[in-house]
Amino acid sequence: MKIQDKSLPVAIIGAGPVGLAAAAHLLERGERPVVFEAGASVAHAVRQWSHVKMFSPWRYNIDSAARRLLEQSDWRQPDCDHLPTGGELVSDYLEPLSKLPSLAECLRFESKVLAVTREGIDKVRTQGRAERAFLLRVDEKGEQRESLFKAVIDASGTWGNPNPMGSHGLHPIGEESVRDRIEYGLPDILGKDQSDYRNATVLVVGSGHSAFTGVLELLELKKQYPETSIIWVMRKRSLDKVFGGGANDALPARGNWEVGRRLRWMRARLNLSRHLKFSGLFGKVRAR
Repeated sequence: MKIQDKSLPVAIIGAGPVGLAAAAHLLERGERPVVFEAGASVAHAVRQWSHVKMFSPWRYNIDSAARRLLEQSDWRQPDCDHLPTGGELVSDYLEPLSKLPSLAECLRFESKVLAVTREGIDKVRTQGRAERAFLLRVDEKGEQRESLFKAVIDASGTWGNPNPMGSHGLHPIGEESVRDRIEYGLPDILGKDQSDYRNATVLVVGSGHSAFTGVLELLELKKQYPETSIIWVMRKRSLDKVFGGGANDALPARGNWEVGRRLRWMRARLNLSRHLKFSGLFGKVRAR
């Protein structure tokens, strides 16, 4: 079937903030989106970090087309300056959006996209590929089906595909044998996951915001459970860039006023050296 067939729908992979926003824009343009979500509900990945407060306030988190749809219902927009948690993003925005009749009929839950290809085109054929419709093979609640679409939007995100801890874009040798002891996301260290970390030796890998959010929460935990030991490893040779852009950061909660300030306080408290010593791939910072 030629891709010029205007009757074909548009496939969206993922029913998170981006996927639902894409569906809202397509509906405004008279298109027929079909949203495939591997989880049992919208924002499956966001729900896994529902305890985490975002750096961006509500004004930056609500899509324009999604807002126009929501304003046709009894939805009330949250305070534009409030910093929502992941849970609030779901309950106050994504769930109400997904329940609007026009969008609800587009959603397919427990539907994992297994493959995306072109109808009638194998791996070695290139002639005419761009003119053929997309074919998606989807596992829908245990049953595999294939359907045609005129376009595909991949909004599945990276939550289920974390960056490798090792160098060269590879996972360290032996990581597979200890995967059951590694948390690749943002655990609720001060909440429901606390028992896994108190009075334990915890290795935090990375120098991004997820990493130092974890370090800060572990330091809070250490106040109550002094035997908690924290080892923070990263590839950077200096802590300076880890602290973020400070007052120059476009998001104050991420820069000087919140995370950066707390990290500088932590640096002073731990008496960390400006330059880290290296061991193998990583530099180390230890909180005893």
